[in-house]
This record gives sequence, C-alpha cells and structure tokens, in this order.
Amino acid sequence: MAAQSLFSLSSRITTPYSSSPTKITSAAPPLLNSCSHSLSLSFPRRSTVPGNLAFRFNSSPSRIASVRCALSPELKTTLDKVVTSQKVVLFMKGTKDFPQCGFSNTVVQILNSLSVPYETINILENEVLRQGLKEYSNWPTFPQLYIDGEFFGGCDITVVKILEGFI
Repeated sequence: MAAQSLFSLSSRITTPYSSSPTKITSAAPPLLNSCSHSLSLSFPRRSTVPGNLAFRFNSSPSRIASVRCALSPELKTTLDKVVTSQKVVLFMKGTKDFPQCGFSNTVVQILNSLSVPYETINILENEVLRQGLKEYSNWPTFPQLYIDGEFFGGCDITVVKILEGFI
C-alpha cells in the first residue's frame, strides 16, 4: 500500500521544482571547470594480446596522479564546503530541471514532492568531480544525496526511506 501511495504521489508531480541560485552555484563552477583532461585510448599493435588496453591522459604527471586518486585535498575541501552550504544537496546526472538518468529523476521527484529546497550539481560536467565523489562518499553510483552535510544515500535508499516514512 505504501508503494502505491508513492507511485500515485509521483504521478501527480508534473512540474519541476525551481529555486533561485544559491551559494552552491557560485562555488560549483570553479570546481567543475578546474580539472579538465583529454582522454585517448591506445590499443596494442598485436590484437592477440588480451588486456593491453591503456588509457593515456594528455597532461602532466602530477595531473595523472590526481586522476588515479581523484579525491585531492583541494577537491575534498571544496566538497566539504558544497555539502554543508545547503541543507539538501543532490549530486546527479543532469539538473533538477532536466535529469538525464531515471534514478536521478526519481530522487528529484521525491524531493519536489516534499517541497524541500535543494541544490543540484551535475556530475556529468566533470570526470574528476564524478570520480572524486565516489571516493568522498565511498559510494560507487549516482545520484548521491547529502542532508545536513552528511551522505544520505542514492536512489534506492531514498525510495526505501520515503516508503518507511523516514523522510
């Protein structure tokens, strides 16, 4: 029965939640634009040798090291500021007005149905941000929801918690 009420609730939600820009939008662009890499694939000359696919980054060795361990101290500090600057922050694929993933859309619809003010960060805009967030939260998938500066969970946890009446 609780599942039916969630589905009927989400079927009534038709307009995206809109809010004015907040502190996050001013903090996010430098974060999103600070690390860009060009990626190229190198294949071995002999196609008979399995497992020799290599990724090469066209950047300095220090930049390559930061991609291997995407959560640099600077990125961690920025993420700490971003997740604590608003009560609810959603790192997602796309934006609240145009989610580009079904799971991200589900969490957006839940937050909209609760009339909760929240901010979103589009993780598709930056690979280092996306990989760094996986390390930061110790969670491999997106969306990632933060409430009061703490990692809450992804889509699956958010759906379960709303069905249980936790949120």
